Amino acid sequence: MKRRTVLFAVAAGLAAPFAASAQQQGRVRRIGILSARSRSTTENPDSYFDAFVRAMRELGHEEGKNLSTEWRFADGKNERLPALAAELVRLQPEIIVTHATAGALAAQRATRTIPIVFTAAGDPVKSGLVESLARPGGNITGLSLLTADIFPKQLELLRTMLPRVTRVAVLVNPGSPNRGRNLRNLRDAAQKLGIEIIAEDPRTPEEFARAFAAMKRAGAQAVIIFADSFFIFHRRQIAELAISSRLPSMYYYVEDTQAGGLMSYGQNNADYYRRAATYVDKILKGAKAADLPIEQPTKIHLAINLKTAKALGISVSKELLFRADEVIE
Repeated sequence: MKRRTVLFAVAAGLAAPFAASAQQQGRVRRIGILSARSRSTTENPDSYFDAFVRAMRELGHEEGKNLSTEWRFADGKNERLPALAAELVRLQPEIIVTHATAGALAAQRATRTIPIVFTAAGDPVKSGLVESLARPGGNITGLSLLTADIFPKQLELLRTMLPRVTRVAVLVNPGSPNRGRNLRNLRDAAQKLGIEIIAEDPRTPEEFARAFAAMKRAGAQAVIIFADSFFIFHRRQIAELAISSRLPSMYYYVEDTQAGGLMSYGQNNADYYRRAATYVDKILKGAKAADLPIEQPTKIHLAINLKTAKALGISVSKELLFRADEVIE
C-alpha cells in the first residue's frame, strides 16, 4: 500500500506540469487596441491593423481561438482618446496597444498598471512617455518615430524635385502633443537650407480649404503634412486640395502618397505594427514593459506618385525615381 501511495504521488507530481501547460495553452488572452485612426474595412482597408493581426496569428495568438481583442477607434479625433482609453481600462485587458504620441499619453494617463505597447510615438523621452529608450520604466514600451531626423531629408527631397523652392507651408494639427516641438525642428532644418516655413493649423476638416487658400496667398511653393492621425483620416481630401491648389505635397506615411499625395518619406508603419506584435507576445509570455527597450526605425521608405506629379506639371528626375522605394503610377 505504501508503494502504491508513493507511485501515485509521483505520477500526480509529473502530471501537474502537463496539466498546467494544457491549461495555459487553452487560456484566452485579452488585449485592447486604442487608435486615433478608424476601423479597417473592405472598402477602406488599414494595412497597419491588418499587419498586426497577421503577425499575432503567426506568433500563435489568433482571434476567436486563444485571443480576444477589444478595439476602440477615435476616427481621427484625438480629443476622444482619453475617454476611449478609460473605457478600455475598465475592461481590464492584459495589454493595451496604441498608436502615436496622443494615443500613448491617453493610455498612460488611464493606467499605470496595465502594460502598454505603443507604435510610432514621436520622441517618447521628451514626450514624457518613458524614462529612457534603453529602459523605459513604468508600464509602457514600444516603437518611436524619427520625425526630427526626417525633416532635413524631406526638405532636401523637396529641393531636389523643386530646385527653386524657398517657401514651404506646413499643415499642423493644433491638438497634437508634438506640435510645438515638430514645428521648431522643421524650422531649424529649413533655416539651414534657406527655406521659410509657413504654418497652418486647421482644427476641423471644414478648415482645410481655408488653410490651403492661406498657403497660396502667403506664396507657398510646396506643403509638408505632419504625421498625424487627424490628417491620415482625411488624407484623400487633403491630397485633392493640394493638387487643386497646385502645391506639391510631402508626407511622412506612404498611404498618403497612395491616396494622391506627391511624395512621402518616413517609416512604413505596417512594419511597425508587425514589430509591435512581438512586444505583445513577449509581455504575454511574462516579460515586463519596463524592461523592453524602445525600438527605433532602421528603414525609411521613399514613395513618389507619378500621376500626381503629372497633374502638377512636375517632371520627376531619374535620380529621384532611382532612389524611390515605391513609385505609384
